[in-house]
Amino acid sequence: MVDDIKNALEVLKKGGIILYPTDTIWGIGCDATNIDAVGRIYKIKQRVDSKSMLVLMENPALLDRYVEDVPEVAWDLVEISITPLTVIYPGARNLAQNLIASDGSIGIRFTKEEFTTKLLQRFRRPLVSTSANISGQKPPAYFDQISTEIKETVDYVVSYRQGDHTPASPSSIIKLEAGGKIEIIRK
Repeated sequence: MVDDIKNALEVLKKGGIILYPTDTIWGIGCDATNIDAVGRIYKIKQRVDSKSMLVLMENPALLDRYVEDVPEVAWDLVEISITPLTVIYPGARNLAQNLIASDGSIGIRFTKEEFTTKLLQRFRRPLVSTSANISGQKPPAYFDQISTEIKETVDYVVSYRQGDHTPASPSSIIKLEAGGKIEIIRK
């Protein structure tokens, strides 16, 4: 894992794209503040850039840096969540413009998975996380289900957990709006 973190960091710092395990499924990622890298992920996934992607962070204390006005309920949701939870926040800031949804929102998940936590602690920036598939295709549950096309278009493929077949599920998604209104997008 140590070599994977070192190699992934080198690629991310140069604006590259990685294929990596997350707390849910395998993801394609890049520096969430790098507009060119985010643009490359849209091309790799053959996805329209109006369909936003989420970012991973390891520490809720960093949330204020990337969201203008964090609704109070967000802190409670993040604290009590036992399973992976993506929260869509209004007022995204300090992120690549092509990552932010047209309404100014951004989806953020706080990872508890060992690899991504250590990577994020060393990288000290949010990481784009989107499923490792071409848009419209079924997301791969395991590394060996990721298409060769995806594996060949990224700059670094993490070795850690490639043989892991522990069942994984996408995160739950909740959208928060100004004033504390909550909308459940996916359970």
